[in-house]
Amino acid sequence: MDMDQALQMFIAESDELLESMESALLGVLQTSDRSDAVNAIFRAAHTIKGSAGLFAFDGVVAFTHVVESVLDAVRDGHLELDESLVSLLLDCGDHIGGLISAATGGETTADLSERGAGLVGRLKARLAANNDAMPVGVPAAAAVAVATTTPAAASGAVAATECWHLSLRFGIDSLRNGMDPQSFLRYLGKLGSIERIVTLHDALPPLAALDPEACYLGFEFALRSDADKQAIESAFEFVLDDARIRILPPHSPLADYAALIAESDEAQLGEILVRCGSLTADELRAAQSAQNGAAQAVAAPQAPAVTVQNVAASVAAEAVSERQKEVKDNKSHEHQSVRVDAQKLDQLINLVGELIIAAASANLLARRDGNAAMQEANAHLTSMVESVRDSALQLRMVKIGGTFTRFRRVVHDVSLEIGKDIALVLKGEDTELDKTVVERIGDPLTHLVRNAMDHGIEATDKRIAAGKPAQGTVTLNAYHDSGSIVIEVSDDGGGIDRDRVLAKAIERGLIEPGRVLTESEIYALVFEPGFSTAEKVSNLSGRGVGMDVVKRNITALRGNVDIHSEVGVGTTVTVRLPLTLAIINGFQVTVDNVVFVIPLEMIDECVAFTAQAHADYVDLRGSVLPFVRLREHFSTGGKPGTRENIVVVRHAGQRFGLVVDNLLGEAQTVIKPLSKMFAQVRGISGSSILGNGEVALILDVPALMHQVGQGAFAGKEFSSQPIPASSHPAVPLLPGKE
Repeated sequence: MDMDQALQMFIAESDELLESMESALLGVLQTSDRSDAVNAIFRAAHTIKGSAGLFAFDGVVAFTHVVESVLDAVRDGHLELDESLVSLLLDCGDHIGGLISAATGGETTADLSERGAGLVGRLKARLAANNDAMPVGVPAAAAVAVATTTPAAASGAVAATECWHLSLRFGIDSLRNGMDPQSFLRYLGKLGSIERIVTLHDALPPLAALDPEACYLGFEFALRSDADKQAIESAFEFVLDDARIRILPPHSPLADYAALIAESDEAQLGEILVRCGSLTADELRAAQSAQNGAAQAVAAPQAPAVTVQNVAASVAAEAVSERQKEVKDNKSHEHQSVRVDAQKLDQLINLVGELIIAAASANLLARRDGNAAMQEANAHLTSMVESVRDSALQLRMVKIGGTFTRFRRVVHDVSLEIGKDIALVLKGEDTELDKTVVERIGDPLTHLVRNAMDHGIEATDKRIAAGKPAQGTVTLNAYHDSGSIVIEVSDDGGGIDRDRVLAKAIERGLIEPGRVLTESEIYALVFEPGFSTAEKVSNLSGRGVGMDVVKRNITALRGNVDIHSEVGVGTTVTVRLPLTLAIINGFQVTVDNVVFVIPLEMIDECVAFTAQAHADYVDLRGSVLPFVRLREHFSTGGKPGTRENIVVVRHAGQRFGLVVDNLLGEAQTVIKPLSKMFAQVRGISGSSILGNGEVALILDVPALMHQVGQGAFAGKEFSSQPIPASSHPAVPLLPGKE
């Protein structure tokens, strides 16, 4: 692994740690036992600091160290974790992210430095305000470390040094794995001061046999630091598999040094320990005597004496072994997943799309030639292509829970800004959809959530007066429906006043006075550019800018958005989006030799149809089914044949029909976007390439349903209408799903 790859991994892991840190901070005040959450927050900050130290990002290390000190005081109960401290730590998390971006980009702005200085001042003020809080830079765990080593020291001879002794032997592949030994030494310099150091180069081979990418170095050094052993060990967390590390705390028993000398391959290690200042000459002789005595005791037939030092050394060795095993297990588990660049996934999907088109062409040629063997082979190929397609698309599917979780921070910050008590409820976090859709839906959802908080949720006094709970609720919900993903943004606020919306629309000239609109048409006015019913403009909303952008962005994703509201109860904004923007299962139909594709998930059934020229509905098993004649809608020309067909489709809980000439059947459909010059074409959402090289148009079912809604059945439930006497029956061709 080169340094660029290691840096990219650091950035990705830091983003994940900051997200987990933010999530824990947002939920810590709602739990009765906060210790686990506080420890998780501390570990995230500590890991970021340690990793940043490896890349010499001193600004990140220095700032995160102060954050650690505050969190350490919280862990020890010296500081109370309240709403204001949570907000401060959230701001610190944002600043750490900014520092990492600046460090990796090689540029730090004056605003970033000024903001960091302000946050450090607030953090130190928190510590200084409480006399019980430990000083910055002295983790509370250090006191525990001293307390645990004192009994062992009292039971036998101990070294007089005040320093930690570190014995490092880097593995030969350390450099190849992207680890620079000097970076570890630089980071340890942040934890304290390296008093003395001896570099071991005995493992260096002759120059002719030297591998420039191999690491042959070892170090013995004394570190003066107030940090605890866990903090020092964490500096080497990334090289536990590639290095041999022994850490001896200050005032360690001489028996521990004797064990270190016995385990080492260096014959002169004892003298090196003296050169480092970790042992005096007398202490070295005492340690060697203890070692010789232990060797004689082992050789003697009587049972060896069990000392506190032996037990302590055994327990310590076992603990280190367990720790290394745990790290190896974690790394083994991490290796089960692989980070893949998004562009590589996009390229894979494009190649799969081209493979599908090529397979369709081969299938067409096989049927045209009438070669049975070729048709059989092509059928197997098609099956394999479908499996490859499904697997490739699954790689792009991600859970929407990650996007939903980010809104906890939005709700937290906006609630404080507008002075309302608002809770966020998440449902359907495991619902999966295409990563491209997830990336592009974030901004529209953010605006909808902020709008619900600012305009939807009433002030606390109004809620109490209306008999509602003082705390308002915004709910995000996601689920699958008919091949689409549905995302609902709901609030339990005051709802939308339809009369007020209508009056505002008339005032702005959007509609003519006296025109009768359905409920859905009135709510659709909210998405008109510049439309707003807010009495005053706030920092969040009220200028009429945003809802039109929301609709435009959702429409660009081949989705639609609807509003349902009830005064005094609340409002729900429903967003419907396709599961994927790349490849779908389609159903091909023709109208006057023009091929159209209908998304298969939206199709209920197909029926044979004969009717008078001007009919716009049909009797389908006792219910009225309105339909759209694609020949007339797209002006394809030609005359219908003696027998037409109706494809019954379902969208948003309602059914209607599409009148076509012929049914060609199912086919994998690679979605190709339309150019901007066709953006205004109603009823078409994209195109696809057929096996013969011709272009097929993909129907926009929601837009076609809207056309039906503008007709005689506007605002009514299609499937529940009485049957007019002049209706024409439809003959079932394929069984329905009812």
